[in-house]
Amino acid sequence: MEYLIRFAQTHETFRRPEIQALAWLHNIDLEIVSYNELSPYCVVRLPNEEAARTLVSRSILVKDIFELWGQGTTYDAVHADVRSRTQHLWAQYKEVPFRFTVETFAGKRSSSQKRDIIQSFSYLGFEGPITLKNFEQDFWVLEQYYDITHIPAAEKSQHPTKGSDPINIYIGRFVSESSREVINKYDLKKRKYIATTSMDAELSLVTANMAGAAPGKLFYDPFVGTGSFCVAAAHFGALSFGSDIDGRSFRGKEMAKWKTTGVQLNFQQYGITSKFGDLFTSDLTNTPLIDRQFLDGIVCDPPYGVREGLRVLGSRDGRPKEEVIIDGVPAHYRPGYIAPKKPYGFEAMINDILSFAARTLVTDGRLCMWMPTTSDKEAEFPVPMHQDLEVISISVQPFSNWTRRLITYRRLPEGFLSDISSGRQKSDDNGVSADDLNAFRRKYFMKNPDPKQNKKSPTPATQ
Repeated sequence: MEYLIRFAQTHETFRRPEIQALAWLHNIDLEIVSYNELSPYCVVRLPNEEAARTLVSRSILVKDIFELWGQGTTYDAVHADVRSRTQHLWAQYKEVPFRFTVETFAGKRSSSQKRDIIQSFSYLGFEGPITLKNFEQDFWVLEQYYDITHIPAAEKSQHPTKGSDPINIYIGRFVSESSREVINKYDLKKRKYIATTSMDAELSLVTANMAGAAPGKLFYDPFVGTGSFCVAAAHFGALSFGSDIDGRSFRGKEMAKWKTTGVQLNFQQYGITSKFGDLFTSDLTNTPLIDRQFLDGIVCDPPYGVREGLRVLGSRDGRPKEEVIIDGVPAHYRPGYIAPKKPYGFEAMINDILSFAARTLVTDGRLCMWMPTTSDKEAEFPVPMHQDLEVISISVQPFSNWTRRLITYRRLPEGFLSDISSGRQKSDDNGVSADDLNAFRRKYFMKNPDPKQNKKSPTPATQ
């Protein structure tokens, strides 16, 4: 059976990977019949209505899904398609209360035009009461016009403008809404503990969906910051925990009105403390975690090292430091201790993340990693690769002078290897300064010599 998905017209390169990830998570046989990033409408083939409801039930970028009754570029074609597809279904809806809605995308219809469109489907023979409130069935006519705001300026002259006839028309029976409204629940403006670089609620939840967060799964964020990804994974039922090189980012400051502080405060706010694992100070080069496959998912937005260089635990010269005793207590045992750090390379960090994921993810477990790159296609950074990880999808969020990508990997079964011939397998440049060790940082400052002038400059990740 074919169904029509209505997407939110935002984060277009994330939409198809999200529903594919949800189909994988729920073991649903999904076939995408037609999809275009410029359109909010996507036709898919699914086994049944239950599968359709399940597919969109926790989606963030889907609005709703309809049982597709007909489609075409003109109403004559739509009516012919409706008769061909659904005539055997009309009788079961003959006596039930129903509603008809006409919606336009990038176009406009007057009330009288909408009424005429609805009347054109009178041959369906529905005799039940038409009601706007207590209806049992909800039928939608969805018109798509060209959305010229999404067409490159050089191509706009080749396309019709708003006000012309629709380019696609669909009619469908409403099946189910998605979970898109939870974005408001997790809105950062309402969250008790955040920082300037906290990942927004929408993309945090999408990332958790891409990684397949679900009850019974164990999720980890090695750059936890203020815990946006851990909160999102916990919302979907996963037990989540994290770490950060700077414990202050997740501990927060003690406040008299709250007994709980930091990231734990967010879990308490949303009533998901049962899904909170733990947080600890560490980095991937000095992790205390066991070195075997035990994680179902890893979600992270690593620091980009632009405002300040990347760091890992350790001393610059590599020599152990003499123990410092304060009031008879070793300094590293005292509250508020900050461990020494040394410069760290961007390439080394990315390679360490992939290696860690390959060692600790269970078979088919997923790594969802955000990665910055330049907007200059000639200087774009290639996708990092690892022989034990398969790239599932790459979604892009563009900014003015730079771009970041959400790359989703799958841990391959033992004995299967990924083709890494086209991926990045290189080391950092020699050097000790932040620029020496971070090619992205160098390219960023070539385009943005004064980061204070750019409000969208990437920052070290403290989710």
